[in-house]
Amino acid sequence: MHHPILITGAAGGQQGSTGRLVAELLLKQGIHVRAFVHKLDARSDGLRQQGAEVIEGDLLNPASVQAAMKGVKRAFFTYPVADGLIEAATIFAAAGHDASLELVVNNSQFQGTLDDPSFRDLNRAPSFRNLQHRLADRIFDWAHIGAVHIQAPPYYENVRAMVSRRVAEHNAAFLPWGEGGAVIPLTGAEDVSRVAATLLANPGTPSQSVFPLVSETPTVKEIVEILSRALGRPIRYVPITDEQWAEAVKGRINSHALDHLTHLWQYFRESEERRQATDAVRSVTGRDPQTLEEFFRKNAEFFISTGQ
Repeated sequence: MHHPILITGAAGGQQGSTGRLVAELLLKQGIHVRAFVHKLDARSDGLRQQGAEVIEGDLLNPASVQAAMKGVKRAFFTYPVADGLIEAATIFAAAGHDASLELVVNNSQFQGTLDDPSFRDLNRAPSFRNLQHRLADRIFDWAHIGAVHIQAPPYYENVRAMVSRRVAEHNAAFLPWGEGGAVIPLTGAEDVSRVAATLLANPGTPSQSVFPLVSETPTVKEIVEILSRALGRPIRYVPITDEQWAEAVKGRINSHALDHLTHLWQYFRESEERRQATDAVRSVTGRDPQTLEEFFRKNAEFFISTGQ
């Protein structure tokens, strides 16, 4: 593949880090990766050492996006859970249109399957952030740049971040997820990244424009039971209110993310539908998706108290 593949969010964030994972998967295949990072630091140095072409820029700056797009035919777009998604998507789509992109793999959010009445129903978006993703998907479609949308639910990594400290200290998960019967659809960032990297590396045209990625659909009670089994010790589930949860995470996440997650938890608590897992990971990569129990076992060190 002669043209570089542009990867946004390539330095990685605090949880899923899909941009970095996609970049590393492509680099291992010897593919020219242009890593778009917000700032140069040890993380970008690591990518450069792996062979990536590193470009510092801002997705909210049209000039830097246009510069990063030169000579590019394929790209991966992801944006953190923060203000600016619609602006960034519009800037990226416009630059991609001008550059005649042939494929953009867009890291979106779960919206239901094609036969689900909630699919692309703007009135049924569970949060303002989810609504923004639905609108961003349309922006990419209208740009005619070969947009493919990976629509994923919360990541396993999100669950780990929410419960690891309390589980380590108290063998308990304190969450605003109701009494235990709410269904929380989940997937792993590794599988999201593998799907994206496979689509980008394949010189052909993807078979569809939307890939809903849902690896598991456990209830809250089942999530805690899986965690207990993976860690080999009993873990309690302690339901808390949205207000208690918001107070607990104050200062750790921004207001945009707090609003999104608060509404998302409410949506899952009130939903009476148990969505089905999808086969997108296997159909694209040829591999079964990582299970939640496999993820917990792999990340067991996060749930061990350091005694501090």
